[in-house]
Amino acid sequence: MKKCIITIGRQCGSGGHTIGKSVADKLGIPLYDRKLLEIVAERSGLSAETVQREGEYATTSLLTSIASRGYSAYNAYQRENMFLPDQINAYQTELIKELAEKDSCVIVGRCADYILQDKNDCLHIFISAAMPDRIKRVIAEHGIAPGAAESHVKNRDKKRAAYYKYLTDRIWGAATNYDLCLNSSKLGIDCCVDIICNYCLNR
Repeated sequence: MKKCIITIGRQCGSGGHTIGKSVADKLGIPLYDRKLLEIVAERSGLSAETVQREGEYATTSLLTSIASRGYSAYNAYQRENMFLPDQINAYQTELIKELAEKDSCVIVGRCADYILQDKNDCLHIFISAAMPDRIKRVIAEHGIAPGAAESHVKNRDKKRAAYYKYLTDRIWGAATNYDLCLNSSKLGIDCCVDIICNYCLNR
């Protein structure tokens, strides 16, 4: 297989992580999701929980406040003077670029599609799904209470969209940002995995 870096953006509860893991397993390549958080935490001295909370799931109000002060994660170099989401993004950006230079891998989330947008050996994917399926998945896989599942899904998506917009100035989930958009409700998890693997194996 030729070198292929697969980035996966995903709606909460769409099965994006499951798809990414299955693709990585089938192709025999590393998956970077929680593992990426752990590496960033180790390099930055922060906890993995802080990296997750202040990174992809930073609150919209916090990101709006930071943006209004004129800070940018992509032109600020003195990390100690940066706000926490910017510090985390600086570490993530460096790490994602390093990983993409080494070998094939799957990277879930973290604006990887934007960070690696100029690399020709990348396949940028976005996974969506119908709300009822997403609700069922977060209840079954994450133990979210049925009465809170829909609001959990919507809140996660809102935070991801705000973080993506803040760091990239692009619309999260917009088809033009990706090479392939897959609806796991229509296609099923296995079909999504097969489509991605077939591309990588036959490119």
